[in-house]
Amino acid sequence: MFILSVSLLLLTGCGSSVPAGEQPLETEAALQLVQTGTEGVVAEPLANYPPNLLYDQNELIAIVEVHNRGNYDVDQQNCFVQITGFDDNILGSGLGEPRSCAENYGVLEGKNVYNTEGTRNQIEFKSPNVILPQKVFEYNPTLNFVTCYNYHTIANPEVCVDPLFYQVTSEQKTCIPTNVGMGGGQGAPVGVSYVGVDMVGSKAIFEINVVNHGAGRVLSPYSDIRSCGQASLEYTDLDKVYYTVDMLGGSLIDCKPRDGFVRLNNGNGKIVCSFNIHGTSSFTTPLLIDLDYNYVNSFTKPIKIIKTPE
Repeated sequence: MFILSVSLLLLTGCGSSVPAGEQPLETEAALQLVQTGTEGVVAEPLANYPPNLLYDQNELIAIVEVHNRGNYDVDQQNCFVQITGFDDNILGSGLGEPRSCAENYGVLEGKNVYNTEGTRNQIEFKSPNVILPQKVFEYNPTLNFVTCYNYHTIANPEVCVDPLFYQVTSEQKTCIPTNVGMGGGQGAPVGVSYVGVDMVGSKAIFEINVVNHGAGRVLSPYSDIRSCGQASLEYTDLDKVYYTVDMLGGSLIDCKPRDGFVRLNNGNGKIVCSFNIHGTSSFTTPLLIDLDYNYVNSFTKPIKIIKTPE
């Protein structure tokens, strides 16, 4: 009887465990949340850090909450926050030192099926002693908090290809090549909004529209993100996204632009890729798109520093 009771207890315990991803969200619903969205790393000020008004001869503390709301993980060298817009002689140079978004973490993870909200981190900036010059009774800087990070967008739209598009009746086809709309983003600030599909004989031509969904600026993945709040960016760094496009069911002929970079104009850019399609019947297959870029966004906080009464 004792053995039977223990066996039943073990069976009951095993039966009550819930596989990860099934509750409170089903795995499919969790994946949908992870694979969509139009945000990446977002920085916000902590209330009253810094305060709107403070005396000099005191320390100034600014705390920024950094939240990776996208689905790409960033490590300590791929994301930085920097404060600009103030005089070093008053607030000190240490306040403007770039700080890693992932400090004390190692990696600031994006959202996944086990954490559909992404990871948060708090970064503290400190000026140990604010000093106003003689005969200066107040100082009103607008602090500019700049976040620069490297990010990837992975898009895998399912496309239909048909190497015998004009030679086989519709009843013999498993699918018909059609354009693919991709609203809602892919869990990143830059994404693919649309894929046009066209067949010319056994050649498939894909027109891929890339869009900046966010309010920030896209930079080349080779630009300096550690101090992009102060670095003088070249024109060639702006609005450039490095891309790769691949396909399991075909062999790549050509992609344009040929240098592997698509430049965004008014937040939009276009990639055109051609593939030779193997086989003699229509089929669906994922188009493998990887976008690599740096991204910069910012927010401002005006403060007032007044002279400490003597």
